Amino acid sequence: MSILPKNEPHKPAGTPRNFFIWGQTMSGKSYLAEHFPNVLVLNTDGNSAMGTRPSIQLRNVRNPDGSLKSSVIDQLQEVILELGTTQNTYETVTLDVIDDVCQLIEQAICLKAGVESLADMGYGRGYALFNTVLQSLVMDLKALPINVVYISRENDFTDDDGNTKTVPSLKTKYYNVVNGNCDLVIHTQHVGKNYLRNVTEIRRRYKASEINDSKILGILKAIPNALAPEVQTTKAGK
Repeated sequence: MSILPKNEPHKPAGTPRNFFIWGQTMSGKSYLAEHFPNVLVLNTDGNSAMGTRPSIQLRNVRNPDGSLKSSVIDQLQEVILELGTTQNTYETVTLDVIDDVCQLIEQAICLKAGVESLADMGYGRGYALFNTVLQSLVMDLKALPINVVYISRENDFTDDDGNTKTVPSLKTKYYNVVNGNCDLVIHTQHVGKNYLRNVTEIRRRYKASEINDSKILGILKAIPNALAPEVQTTKAGK
């Protein structure tokens, strides 16, 4: 039997599964993420007790002498393996926050190598190893049969012409890796008494009629511009 697919057009998957949510502290990022179905939170900022969903605290564990006992890299691999190979009821995994996950990965690499920074490993080996770990993490998460949500903070960026704009706080080179595997990027804001959400980047125009997950559809309906308008067709002669 051939492993090649049948050579015919097919309809692309209509339900987005990978999301990047960014915004200021207390702007509703984690609140929005908790509304995804059956969430497991991989937490870095120590506020897991404030949430309503089950969580795992991500961290590097050290020995009494300061050396690395167990790394966040191994911890993430174990969680992803269990999510993908065991029977469980989780439908969403959230990384809160991805900025800190990147810092923990860098710390783990440096502790294992016995250096202060990635640059100290020489010849770009530290940065190459970090990029490999991050890319593998993102691809392994994307391969899971569940929703993936990345949460990031925000920063103000001023360009060479003095123009300032608000951007995700995740470093650009890391953001490109993560965002390149996301379907929607959502910005949250707290303005007065209102919590606002808007789509800043989107892989393609999603239509409500194409989404086969009612829970994801419910979330997208509450976010302006997340869904494309349905094309109204009329019969000939009318």
